[in-house]
Amino acid sequence: MESTTMILLVSVISLSVSILFAFLFGLHHHLFFNKEEKSAAAAAAGPLPPGNMGWPLVGESLHFLWAGWKGHPEKFVLDRVAKYSSSVFRTHLVGEKAAVLSGASGNKFLFSNENKLVRAWFPSGIDKIFPSSTRSSSEEEGIKLRRMLHTFLKTEALRRYIGKMDRMAQKHFEEGWENKTEVVVLPLAKDYTFQLACRLFASVEDPQQVDRLSKPFNLLASSLFAIPIDLPGTPFNKGIKASKIVRQELLSIIKQRKTDLAEGKASPTQDILSHMLLTSDENGKFMQEFDIADKILGLLIGGRDSASVACTFIVKYLAELPHIYDGVYNEQMEILKSKAPGDSLNWEDLQKMKYSWNVACEVMRLATPVPGTFREAIADFSYKGYFIPKGFKLYWSATATHKNPEIFPEPEKFDPSRFQGAGPAPYTFVPFGGGPRMCPGLEYARFEILVFMHHLVKRFKFEKKIPNDGKFVVDPMPIPAKGLPIRLLPHEK
Repeated sequence: MESTTMILLVSVISLSVSILFAFLFGLHHHLFFNKEEKSAAAAAAGPLPPGNMGWPLVGESLHFLWAGWKGHPEKFVLDRVAKYSSSVFRTHLVGEKAAVLSGASGNKFLFSNENKLVRAWFPSGIDKIFPSSTRSSSEEEGIKLRRMLHTFLKTEALRRYIGKMDRMAQKHFEEGWENKTEVVVLPLAKDYTFQLACRLFASVEDPQQVDRLSKPFNLLASSLFAIPIDLPGTPFNKGIKASKIVRQELLSIIKQRKTDLAEGKASPTQDILSHMLLTSDENGKFMQEFDIADKILGLLIGGRDSASVACTFIVKYLAELPHIYDGVYNEQMEILKSKAPGDSLNWEDLQKMKYSWNVACEVMRLATPVPGTFREAIADFSYKGYFIPKGFKLYWSATATHKNPEIFPEPEKFDPSRFQGAGPAPYTFVPFGGGPRMCPGLEYARFEILVFMHHLVKRFKFEKKIPNDGKFVVDPMPIPAKGLPIRLLPHEK
């Protein structure tokens, strides 16, 4: 959950895809470091970090993937930190020469040097599904988008959205959960977060319109992790077609909004879409409709996937830990008692949900929605006595920080008290990134997660249908076994 733009990029980075892509299209130009590079680097600024380049072409990517498939992506990093006795090491991932910077100091260095020494990086093939991304993902465009998002996602702006969010959650639970004995959580959580994102970013509320977006959207999201072979019938090909369908639907929404704005039927400040249409750059140039559609599409992906993962794993841990459920339930019932029947949740209510948010944070520590992301060195630099050449890819791992016993004692233990008071030290709890790329949607995510928790526990107790199966895979986001099927046990009225 870094910036919304970064979440989009992370969603696209499927390591298994990148390995095959390296074989098929030769993503990298050098299999190993040549002697001249090593000697020049050592002479200029010290040695390269310790490490292992692994096998030709695939490097250590299979080891990286395997750790995620086993549900412990942090092992790839922590095992090598221990092996090399260094918090920075060299490796070869997704067809690229890379260095991994771990721990709070690595997080701080990368966050603090965004667009100075490093910048966001993602595979070049992304433009097949997002064809305008190459034209609109420059540093300047990214800065403009973040400023735009900040206007609508800051706390003051979101306060007026809490009542609407509460009513949408009420409807979601009435239609998707109530009067059922069993549900599968992950697809329902995706429905919830997608509906909220459609409303916030583009004021799309009509169920039929949301449905027209969501059906191809699901296919599009799946294609982000598919082998990038554009042949008829392949998941990647289906994803490209789905992307065109979603974009055409968004273009239709954009054209209608332009008409509504001209006729005074829509407000210039009602959502991000209106702001994009009406805001020009310093040269008086307005964004093209196609690029607006591309950005809205990216925001919808970011708004849907990471928050739905968090909501799903909250259900998982509440089902597994009755004493944690009881703490959340008691807090939510105290809030409910203070409200008249039919009253919506408000800002003051969410501020009282301190224990619930501590629980949500501990869930995101143990099952971090975005386990890590890539950067690229845009200049030569030294870090902890090691030389990092320009062009190197840099990986930082949130999960390795969150599961480090030196930072979080007994890291596998579920303990919401870690977040009481001042909480963890800076740069140690990083599900939302940090520095200039701190996720502008942090408060939005907090609101939608707390509203979800409120409506969940006030209606149900629940238990996992597969009690002893705590497995999940990370590819690239954590996914519980079979989408987390649960039995619903409604409270007696």
